[in-house]
Amino acid sequence: MKLIATTKLNKAQAAMRVAKEYGAANTVVFSESEVAKSAESGKKTLWIVVSSDRGLCGGIHSSVSKMAKKALAEGDSGPNPDVPVVVLGDKPKQQLGRAMPNNLVLSFNQIGKSIPTFADACAIADQIEASKVEYDSVKIVYNKFLSSIAYEAAIMEVHNAAALKASPGFAVYEMEDADDALVGDLATFALTNAIYATLVEGYATEISARRNAMDNASKNAGEMISKLQMKFNRQRQAVITNELVDIITGASAL
Repeated sequence: MKLIATTKLNKAQAAMRVAKEYGAANTVVFSESEVAKSAESGKKTLWIVVSSDRGLCGGIHSSVSKMAKKALAEGDSGPNPDVPVVVLGDKPKQQLGRAMPNNLVLSFNQIGKSIPTFADACAIADQIEASKVEYDSVKIVYNKFLSSIAYEAAIMEVHNAAALKASPGFAVYEMEDADDALVGDLATFALTNAIYATLVEGYATEISARRNAMDNASKNAGEMISKLQMKFNRQRQAVITNELVDIITGASAL
């Protein structure tokens, strides 16, 4: 099982290196347009929590769920019910569904069975736009791959078309209807890029965590087998000793 997980991890890491280029493209667009400087403090944020459907992979699901709960919490009153949340994966849906059922507006399953593709990200982005959820920016909570033995929950932010158009980098141009459509397509493409990058990186993190879990399970099973083997040998030795004592005692009595 460990060898199978190691092979899958190598493939997942190769896909992650390609997907990170999509996320880097978003960073360049938003930094060059200076969209963060034009963002308003009272903007409405859509949260997307990215994980998967499967278990036996450590605490990767709880890490993103805890960060989402912490980010949406309003003091001691719990999560803000006006903040929309989209969940990718059945495991975080189960955890967040109990903590903030009124926030979930959309969920997706069949996540994590294979390496995510850009087509999967396009389908998710299309469903989000079709749901008519209003937002000024999107914050994606996902598991960031640090190494084969470490990861951490992180947030990637994506801005909508209105924020891009109002940014200083775009404001210098005279926007016409065609340009408005171009900015809208750019915002949709940026959202799809971010979803794709976080899906693939989350998949690599999951495979790595599953490999480590299988490695730990193999070590624990080996230790348990050694302890049981030692216990069996002691019991066997005790039985042989008792039989020898009976034989020697019987021979001495003759």
